[in-house]
Amino acid sequence: MKAPPFNYTRADHLAEVFELLIQHGADAKILAGGQSLMPALNMRLSSPALLIDISRLGDHAPQLTAIRLQGACLHIGALATHAEVGASPVIRKHFPLLADAATHIAHPPIRNRGTFGGSLATADPAAEWPACCVALDAQIVLTSKSGSRQIAAREFFQGIYTTALQPDEIITEVIFPVPGEGWRQAFVELARRRGDYAIAGVAALAKVDGSAINDLHLAFLGVGDKPVLAVETSRVFVSKGFSDSSLRDAQQALAIEIDPAADLYTSAAAKRHLAQVLAGRVMKQLLAA
Repeated sequence: MKAPPFNYTRADHLAEVFELLIQHGADAKILAGGQSLMPALNMRLSSPALLIDISRLGDHAPQLTAIRLQGACLHIGALATHAEVGASPVIRKHFPLLADAATHIAHPPIRNRGTFGGSLATADPAAEWPACCVALDAQIVLTSKSGSRQIAAREFFQGIYTTALQPDEIITEVIFPVPGEGWRQAFVELARRRGDYAIAGVAALAKVDGSAINDLHLAFLGVGDKPVLAVETSRVFVSKGFSDSSLRDAQQALAIEIDPAADLYTSAAAKRHLAQVLAGRVMKQLLAA
């Protein structure tokens, strides 16, 4: 299929983007890497009157592509590509969860073009970055002509392809608190083939002291209309530790917390079962670290 007709403009400065968004409102769409937007256009799932190409903004605003530590936080610019995030030595050292998740995103050509912020703005419930941001308690920076605001990732994602982003705002960066001593991270995902659309996955962050699990964040993807932070499932492991018995209890809790929808290849029941399997796998990875 072909995309519907639209107007196109390339912005070189943030000020241009904000003026265009104010002028065109919901009729405008932001084009960064195009990983998600171009297929949506070709399938006529999106019909904007104007595409605003922001891929060159990093030439004049390098913070939009930067990956840097600042104090006790990691900052990832919205225009950093999936490949750049996955290859960053800073991220590999402090956030192996993000480095691992990057390898599951589509295939190399797409990882070289698709952007971190673009994935978050699209809010595909089967995407890796939204679940990672929820598990890591990230703050998403939204910027408009009037200024910037931060919103927790756990509040940013509101439903399938729906976020707290206002029509005059764009994502400019994402801020992650760097985990301290004793925190461990893991990411697991199931897909028909590596790089295919995820059937289910989970991003995990845990505070571990010996065999004790003192805190745990399990954020599932592909099993709801947005990333699912499985609070009750995590509480089982924190209160009971990890064993065959606690895993069964946690899997029962998870079955209630998630609400997967069937897709072309996998039933809702199968997705629920696979998420339960992944809960055990990710806990084993965390405790083996």
